[in-house]
Amino acid sequence: MDSIKIHVDWFDELLPDGLPLKTSTVITGPGGSGKPLIGEYMMSSWLKNGGSVILISLQYPNTEFVTESAKNLTGINLKDYEKNIVFVQLKTEIEGVEQISPQLFHANLVKPEVWGQIIDLTNNQLPKQNPGILLFVSALNILLFSPTYGDQVFDTIKQTIRQNKELSYLFAVSTTAKKEKIAELELLADNLIRSYSEKNPFKLFMAIERIKKGDFLSKTIQIPVSADTLNHIKKLAEHSRKRVIPIISKI
Repeated sequence: MDSIKIHVDWFDELLPDGLPLKTSTVITGPGGSGKPLIGEYMMSSWLKNGGSVILISLQYPNTEFVTESAKNLTGINLKDYEKNIVFVQLKTEIEGVEQISPQLFHANLVKPEVWGQIIDLTNNQLPKQNPGILLFVSALNILLFSPTYGDQVFDTIKQTIRQNKELSYLFAVSTTAKKEKIAELELLADNLIRSYSEKNPFKLFMAIERIKKGDFLSKTIQIPVSADTLNHIKKLAEHSRKRVIPIISKI
């Protein structure tokens, strides 16, 4: 098994050969363009296919928001996959890593050294059967706002992608802020997906720009999600701008 099908009609139309395993995928686009949503479809397929997920959703205040979002979008109940998923929640008030339960870690991910620690800890406790382990990080830009650690943590993340080929990586990043760094991440990625949105009514669109291996359709499609669902998810994501970014900007 060297690729995974998403098993969503509109996604498989663009990616008929599936997503190559043990590669890095970046979903990029302006703020409010549904990047984590696209990632949640991919994560759900990963779990349904027997894989494991390390989930770091930096824009959500707790795991219940992620669970609710994934269920609303894809119908998956993450609680049914407890042995195959670990949540990592950003906590800037602690020094390093704290394990709260088998499925939940708190981590000060602003610190560069914490990235290696959390990957080792979570990787060691998750099943590794095909398609393997997916590290899914959304709203990665948030960490780059730290004046002290932003550059260092970004270099650490890039180094991890280059050196650790045992995992598959999925990053959702906004092009609204820190554009130069995000451009670096786009170039580094094996697979690149772009998204954008339209307002009144709220619509999301995506296109695949690059895939490391296999065929893909170079075409923009609308993601079939209702405007009500999109607005609800957007309100949850605004948590990061109102609370998390100001905190990290002082570290």
